[in-house]
Amino acid sequence: MIFGELPVADSEGAILAHSVKHPAGLFKKGRVLSAQDVATLTESGVASVFAAKLGPDDVPEDEAASAVARIIGAVGTTAQAPFTGRANLHSSVRGLAIIDTERVRALNRLHESLTLATVQPFAIVEEREMVATVKVIPFAVPRDVLTRALDIIGAEPLIRVAAFQAKRAGLIITSLPQTKPSIIAKSESAMRERIAALDGVLAEVRVVPHAIANVTEAIAELRQSACDPVLVFGASAIVDRGDVIPSAVVKAGGEVLHLGMPVDPGNLMMLGALGDVPIIGVPSCARSPKLNGFDWVLARLMADVPVRPADIMDMGAGGLLAEIPTRPSPREGKPKPQRAPRVAAIVLAAGQSSRMGSNKLLADVGGLPMVRKTLDAVVGAADSIVVVTGRDADHIAAALHGLPVSFMHNPDFAHGLSTSLRRGLDALPADTDAAVIVLGDMPLVTPDVTRRLIAAYSPAEHRSICVPVHGGARGNPVLWGRQHFEALKSLSGDRGARILFDQYADEVVEVAMPDSAVLTDVDTPEALARLRGEGLVAR
Repeated sequence: MIFGELPVADSEGAILAHSVKHPAGLFKKGRVLSAQDVATLTESGVASVFAAKLGPDDVPEDEAASAVARIIGAVGTTAQAPFTGRANLHSSVRGLAIIDTERVRALNRLHESLTLATVQPFAIVEEREMVATVKVIPFAVPRDVLTRALDIIGAEPLIRVAAFQAKRAGLIITSLPQTKPSIIAKSESAMRERIAALDGVLAEVRVVPHAIANVTEAIAELRQSACDPVLVFGASAIVDRGDVIPSAVVKAGGEVLHLGMPVDPGNLMMLGALGDVPIIGVPSCARSPKLNGFDWVLARLMADVPVRPADIMDMGAGGLLAEIPTRPSPREGKPKPQRAPRVAAIVLAAGQSSRMGSNKLLADVGGLPMVRKTLDAVVGAADSIVVVTGRDADHIAAALHGLPVSFMHNPDFAHGLSTSLRRGLDALPADTDAAVIVLGDMPLVTPDVTRRLIAAYSPAEHRSICVPVHGGARGNPVLWGRQHFEALKSLSGDRGARILFDQYADEVVEVAMPDSAVLTDVDTPEALARLRGEGLVAR
């Protein structure tokens, strides 16, 4: 890769490292300069640009990031499309993030150009939460580095999310003559809350004397009731394998797998098993809602992740959980996790087709009505889809029968596109973060276009308006962040949303697309005939 200050005359195909202002506008960082761009800069008197030119042994940043992101994740994860050398991995379920830390380290030690960051191993993650991000630091990765990275990953992904299994847990609480009823109640309440937080239910509770025989009997009863796991909250801490609770596990036919753990609080936890049912001797610190070592073990078991003695022994690094001056209190909470945005699609299918002579959205395109072909761009890519209808509403609805869409009729469609846009925005789910505005007459746009726009969306980085670009020309669909919805609603008549680009220029990001589909709409019979004649869409 050649990187540095290049003469504009030699910069065609180069990637801008810094934005360049010219009289007609601004070429932003990351733009691949076309011949027309070079001509524009030359006419503007710009002599040189800071840019990168890739060589034959360089893999472009998005291609490299995508190649890694596609295969690092297993069950419970989904990979996002790449943008500016970054491809994120999100959880598709609520559960535990399982990370192969050794291979993550190996991948990161290959070369400075390629990085992989993950959440903490065994972190509890929510559905849609980001669990990993692949980031290419320069504009490309050396091809041999990417090859070695893919070899490290191989057929065994580095990251998966084990979903919580809605288990039915059982609880035994033991008591001594001096045990207060409030302690028993607090023990049950603490366990019930912990189990519920892991998507399970505390199905059965036994309160028995703190004696081997009584605990043995209770373990057998809960095993018979198909409780898994079985938790034993003792009136007295477990201090030896010969103590009451470990002895009861053995007498019930089970075994004590490990006693104690290098985590504080939580040192005096016991892990046992009766057949395939885990039995945990719960440390007394678990009556408090604060995090302790027992929580780490319980979370794994509730996600059907096996826990071996070696796993417990390995928890010592980072196992000091006690509050100290340099460690925030658990009461202060934790940073809000990054999650995949909820992106809706608004498909504008209410126009009059005045230049077409008939409703173009019902015209045959590749054996399907044009509007149905257009829906291919968002089905499976957007979280929800609103189709705004006007003319021939019943026929449009029939053409889209069976697709996961909702309809919003616009009786004022004759008053312009802005009226349909308002209707669509008003119909979006309340938790929508952004909306892709799709014109109903663009049948060549693919789901990959929508995914790339979503990948580019980042309000925190001032990328809240994502515009597809091909050959330097802006096209459709366009993604708009929620903060712009009111401005979109303020439009009137047949004015499109593009007039807002200048008003919010600092929020606009151009997303390069590989072909002209984002520039191709069908407004006239001639345009449809041309589309068919070029063989882009079958009759």
